[in-house]
Amino acid sequence: MAASSVALLDRENVLGYVLMTPALLLLIIFIAYPFVLGVWYSLSDVQIFGLGKFIGLTNYTNLLNSPVFVQTVKNSFVYTGFATVFKLGLGLGMALVMNQAFPFKNIVRAGVLLPYIVPTALSTLAFLLAFNPTLSPLPWVFGPLHIPYPPAGFLGDPASAMGAVIFVNVWRGTPFFAISLLAGLQTIPQDLYEAAAIDGAHAANRFVHVTLPLLTPVLTIVLLFSIIQTFADFQIVQVLTRGGPADSTHLFATLAYQTGMQGGRLGQGAAVSLFMLPFLGLLVIAQLWYTRRNASER
Repeated sequence: MAASSVALLDRENVLGYVLMTPALLLLIIFIAYPFVLGVWYSLSDVQIFGLGKFIGLTNYTNLLNSPVFVQTVKNSFVYTGFATVFKLGLGLGMALVMNQAFPFKNIVRAGVLLPYIVPTALSTLAFLLAFNPTLSPLPWVFGPLHIPYPPAGFLGDPASAMGAVIFVNVWRGTPFFAISLLAGLQTIPQDLYEAAAIDGAHAANRFVHVTLPLLTPVLTIVLLFSIIQTFADFQIVQVLTRGGPADSTHLFATLAYQTGMQGGRLGQGAAVSLFMLPFLGLLVIAQLWYTRRNASER
């Protein structure tokens, strides 16, 4: 019996399925089941203390007629768009600098990662204190520079709250771009730069015609992960503003949490969460199409 079991495991296809089973079970328990349950919740009027009944697309139509949800959709695209652009620009610049030879280069690279490895909630609490109009040192800094400071603080003013949370997201997410793009830069052969320099190409030309094309595959993947993570962000906004003031910083995740968990309307909250799925799905499809097209061209 034992010999037959060993012989069975010696077959590559059987052993592969055996090794995949634990991971598959984890995916079913922690991803597939919650997703299916969320879809059912979004199609029902279930609440925290009730099973609920099937109501079709009523939750989704109610969202489309909700001014708060419409504002949340706008906020999510503004938040993701501006944060991604700034993280890309700053991260690429930092990667190009760190790719050069300079003293204490390894220490600088390790220091760049600090904002990313510190727990999000903990680092965001520090910014919450920095943005506090009473305890923050910012008014003392802005005063002599004649820079206007909102009386209610950056987080208490709807005109500046979104900019403040974007700033925190950029501060935290830029190291991910920097280190990932630095890894991509180090895979580019130096011979290509030397050949381009011999041909008379300046630094800008070498960046456009050598660095950027070879960095594009890494850049595409980093952008995809960053956009998905930013679009579904929860911790930064929840700690800083909880979606306020006047719903000016609500994102899909914070609105879903407020509606489903705090408000008890699980069905409506699930509908909010699933509403962002088509946007993320289209993004992934576009990225896969772009990657396959580049692979076929090569």
